[in-house]
Amino acid sequence: MENSPKSNRVLFDLDLLRALLTVADCGSFTAAAARLHSTQSTISQKVRRLEELAGHRLLDRGVRDVRPTDTGETVLGYARRLLALNEELGEALSGAHVATTLRLGVPEDFAGGRTTHLLADFSRRHPRVKLEVSSGLSRALAEGYDRGELDLVLVKQRRGSREALARWPEPMRWIDSAASPAFALDPVPLVAFPPRGLYREDMIDAIEALGRRWRISFTSSSLGGIQAAVADGLGISLLPARTVTSAHVVLGVESGLPEIDSIELAILMRPSADPEVRVLADMLVEMLGQSRG
Repeated sequence: MENSPKSNRVLFDLDLLRALLTVADCGSFTAAAARLHSTQSTISQKVRRLEELAGHRLLDRGVRDVRPTDTGETVLGYARRLLALNEELGEALSGAHVATTLRLGVPEDFAGGRTTHLLADFSRRHPRVKLEVSSGLSRALAEGYDRGELDLVLVKQRRGSREALARWPEPMRWIDSAASPAFALDPVPLVAFPPRGLYREDMIDAIEALGRRWRISFTSSSLGGIQAAVADGLGISLLPARTVTSAHVVLGVESGLPEIDSIELAILMRPSADPEVRVLADMLVEMLGQSRG
């Protein structure tokens, strides 16, 4: 009888795989420990044990974040499948149907219209996915994504500031009231989003570069609030071109204000994302591509 070669079979513990997957999704051991209701040292020990079993380093432990190695990406793919199969087996034996939670973050000006129609369509097609949508300022959404609190986000960011699944330029316009212009006032009244907003920083920098005095006359985290305040003559603002209304007038180059071309829309998704996350991401990419094609 011909002898078959002896294979080194390793049985990978699902608990260890779950620890690796959570660290990769959250980008840090601290956030992973919080999500798994464990301690950072315990999660670290589980990942190291998994690396010992695999015989490979699976994570690059940087100063600010943790990223999977090439081998780690391979293991993450299998880990997600194994954990999903384990969940399916449990459901099959119990007869229960456990919903998957998908946490999406979008800017406030994308929280309606075509986006909500798309989300409703996704929910109809994937009834077992529990969709949780949050809207807010892009920096807050990006920070939530980095902490592992969101699975998929559409954000506005500086061009090329970070890796993204897809990105599109976001043309910007300086706007004033068509009925009660405010740009000639001294100091220039500015209608702005709260501190740390991208548009706010660009607006202030540009006004100061002109040597003009300025003041914040109106602050709102709502796009509708910004649009209304400008329309009623409370000040000028900087907004995406797609949000300019008939109640506004665009301030062109003759005003001395610079063209702002540093902003882009970006979709952020982890390489290890669930299939349902990838499906929704693809739908968003298609929608945004069509609207900007």
